[in-house]
Amino acid sequence: MSWLEPEPFLRGTAWRDGDRPVRADPADLERLPWDIAERAALPIGVRVEFLAAPGTTAVELRYRAAVPPAGDALRSLRHAFALWQGPRCLAEVFAEPAAEATVRLRLPPGGGEFTVHPPEAQAPVVHALRAVDGALSPAPRRPRWLVQGDSITEGWWSTRPAHSWPAVAGRALGLDPVNLGYAGGARGELPLAEQLSRLPGELITLAFGTNCWDRAPATPEWLHATVRAYVGLIRRGHPRTPLLLVSPVLRPAAEHTRNALGATLTELRRAMERAVRDLAADDPRLLLLPGRPLLGPEHLADGLHPNDEGHARMARAVAAALRTSGALPAG
Repeated sequence: MSWLEPEPFLRGTAWRDGDRPVRADPADLERLPWDIAERAALPIGVRVEFLAAPGTTAVELRYRAAVPPAGDALRSLRHAFALWQGPRCLAEVFAEPAAEATVRLRLPPGGGEFTVHPPEAQAPVVHALRAVDGALSPAPRRPRWLVQGDSITEGWWSTRPAHSWPAVAGRALGLDPVNLGYAGGARGELPLAEQLSRLPGELITLAFGTNCWDRAPATPEWLHATVRAYVGLIRRGHPRTPLLLVSPVLRPAAEHTRNALGATLTELRRAMERAVRDLAADDPRLLLLPGRPLLGPEHLADGLHPNDEGHARMARAVAAALRTSGALPAG
């Protein structure tokens, strides 16, 4: 079987910079803080989805990726490729780290629809793919779900890319999640809202606010006004797209501790939720999911980021909120 171009098989893509999937508009990077531009270069959430004809025994991916240094204790695990079918991980293949290589993943008999999650932290770029003993075709396109947030949305402390809450909820809802989470970011940067307004999608979720407690300290009044401005900018390009805002999840150290401007995370969360409720009076497609009840201390890996069970709980809550609201686009 000859090599196939990857573009029809890639999902979770936002923008492209040459042959690289990126998560911020490459023509508009100068308006973004450097840390967000840096995180946006990683293809978080980008995956390969395909249909394998009966008789296909494996899929091969030709790719390039960053090579971890020789002293990296987890070097042998850095180039991990996970094969999924529906809600199940069928196998993981750990390729020998190399700047350019080919990895083979064996498929179960009978064919079907499959997803490959590449090692996103190594900035992989898939050059081509091909079937072994059979044929491949692109998986059906699903409604695009734009999910913007901070490191929690990016998937921090989930043990695998496929375990982040956007990935888990996307599988459950039959959506194509586009992960626009930026570790350390999502502090109310309005240029990101403008970029999001220009990005095609059938559903939008915003999940941010915890970095407005300490990384870029905010007051409740500032955050209330910022949420209103952020949603207003998004609505310029998505006037009728369902938009769900998830307020910050539990962060025990911040709930009742005042930041440099005198605000607790509890007060900031309330300001965000009040802004959404104010706007929703005239915007019935704007939805709110309060984040505080979603997680307990036992669901946090480090007092801030969810563990796998925490990500799964967030995914279930977001999926339930979208289902019950009637906001889900037709598949």
